[in-house]
Amino acid sequence: MSSAAAVTDASFEQDVLQSDVPVLVDFWAPWCGPCRMVAPIVEEIAKEFDGQIKVFKLNTDENPNVASQYGIRSIPTLMVFKGGQKVDTVVGAVPKATLSGTISKYL
Repeated sequence: MSSAAAVTDASFEQDVLQSDVPVLVDFWAPWCGPCRMVAPIVEEIAKEFDGQIKVFKLNTDENPNVASQYGIRSIPTLMVFKGGQKVDTVVGAVPKATLSGTISKYL
C-alpha cells in the first residue's frame, strides 16, 4: 500500500484490528483545518514505512462508531494499533519527526 486508504466502521476490525503489521489510523474530518495540514505528513509516512505498517484514514463524520469507541474528542487524532490493540495516540497536527518516532517504537 503506497498511501493511506480509507477505513470505515464496517471494515475497521478486519483492516486494523486483524492486521498482521502495525497500523496507523488517522481520525479526521473534511472540515478540520489541522487535519488537512497533517494529511500530507500521513501520506509521506505511508510511503516511507510501506511494507512495514498499514496506514488508514477514518472520516469521523461518516464513521462515528469507531470514533466514539476509541473516545476521539479532538481531531486530528492518530492512533497506532498493534496486534489488535491500541498502543499509542498522537493528538493534533504534529511534525513528521514526531509521527515517525512514534511509529518506529512499534516496528
